[in-house]
Amino acid sequence: MPADHFKVRVTKDHLIFCCGHFISYRGHQCERLHGHNYRAAVEVEGPLHEDYYVFDFIALKRRTKEITDELDHHMLLPLYNPVIRVVEEGNRVHVRYDDREWLFPRGDCILLPIENTTAELIARYIAGRLWVSLQTHENFTPDVLRVEVEEAPGQSATVEWRAHSR
Repeated sequence: MPADHFKVRVTKDHLIFCCGHFISYRGHQCERLHGHNYRAAVEVEGPLHEDYYVFDFIALKRRTKEITDELDHHMLLPLYNPVIRVVEEGNRVHVRYDDREWLFPRGDCILLPIENTTAELIARYIAGRLWVSLQTHENFTPDVLRVEVEEAPGQSATVEWRAHSR
């Protein structure tokens, strides 16, 4: 008899976060400031527990929503981008790329510990936060965690973390 393999997936309309961003690309170019109505989807894999499920759907949605709600209605800025400079100045954030610059209220920004605000790296950021949250608050480490971030219908990026390689 073949071995069972189980996974659960959540993606709901309430896992949407609307954000402004821009990315650098091809090493020397920078997009114009724009926004997306991002949608997150999360999938976890693991064995069935004594209650015959991998993980509680409600808890998975709640933990993911906590993270996406923090991002919602903010300007996403990368702290580690080699060509986009982000500097906190009191209650403001000064952003510079080449001869272009922006000044944002600090409360309107999320400064992300990533290299670029691409869908791939936003997915990785959410995965990292969710991995810790599941372990800390739910005492759960999935065998596999996948986070997908869709920035437009039909256009998404996914990151996958495996417990044995973490």
